Amino acid sequence: MRIVTRPDFDGIVCAVLLHEAENIDADIYWVEPSEIQNKKAMIRKGDIIANLPFNPHCSLWFDHHVSNKPDITVKGAFGIAPSAAGVIFHYYREQGKFSDQFDELIQQTDMIDSADLTQDQVQFPERYPYLLLSMTIQNRGDSDEAYWNKLVDMLGKLPIERVLEDSEVRERCDAVILENAQFGHFLTTHTTIIKKISVTDFRSLDTVPSGNRFLTYSLFPDTIASVKIRYLGPDKDQVLLSIGRSIFNQGCQINIGNLLAKFGGGGHAGAGGCSLEATTAQKKIDRILEIMTTNEMEEIK
Repeated sequence: MRIVTRPDFDGIVCAVLLHEAENIDADIYWVEPSEIQNKKAMIRKGDIIANLPFNPHCSLWFDHHVSNKPDITVKGAFGIAPSAAGVIFHYYREQGKFSDQFDELIQQTDMIDSADLTQDQVQFPERYPYLLLSMTIQNRGDSDEAYWNKLVDMLGKLPIERVLEDSEVRERCDAVILENAQFGHFLTTHTTIIKKISVTDFRSLDTVPSGNRFLTYSLFPDTIASVKIRYLGPDKDQVLLSIGRSIFNQGCQINIGNLLAKFGGGGHAGAGGCSLEATTAQKKIDRILEIMTTNEMEEIK
């Protein structure tokens, strides 16, 4: 059995739980949602997919993204929930496989993945151990995969205080704190407000800055949603679009996951992403922004 999940905090906690609940005998296969959607991921029988779109070759599937809601009955569990890890946790707990050792981890994962955060948490994530740890999970190179695997191992065995004492974790946390301090400058320099939507375009930068993805909602408090645009890689043949509802200003009525599913992406009602071919990206971005600025609630069918 092999776990297939994505490299974010929810995906890592999904892997922690699945290692506890199932007989996992292979390395974790880390993939991004677009790799499933574009059929680039090699999914095989026996795989357990978590926090990613469904693939018919897998044996178990767990997810919580509204855009991935299945039309057929699948083995595993799906629910519109704060986190995919929470879906897995309740599925196996009903089978008597989990006690209360993961309660805090699931509560924190639900909070982080659903962005149920306070202004203090957004402005000072270094004060909140799980939140800070989640920000160290990035996909920048080959060394990151070993780090993700390390976190799966540690979070399954150690309290958060012990995890943060690890030298590599501490180093990455310190780097995140520094990045966050610089990120505000990049946001204010490269963001335009369009009818209460903050549009941050990093395509003019050779190196895309990283930082607190929630900070934009504190910097631009009158906005109801954010759009971030960047190239997916150095060849600049694909554009990555990330969209989220403001976590502080509840005025956005657009179901972002369903909207982006129409452009080859997906996500939650409140956040999502998609990758676009660079040659046609701007036309599609303009159309997405047109829909976003109308701010019309999707008709429930």
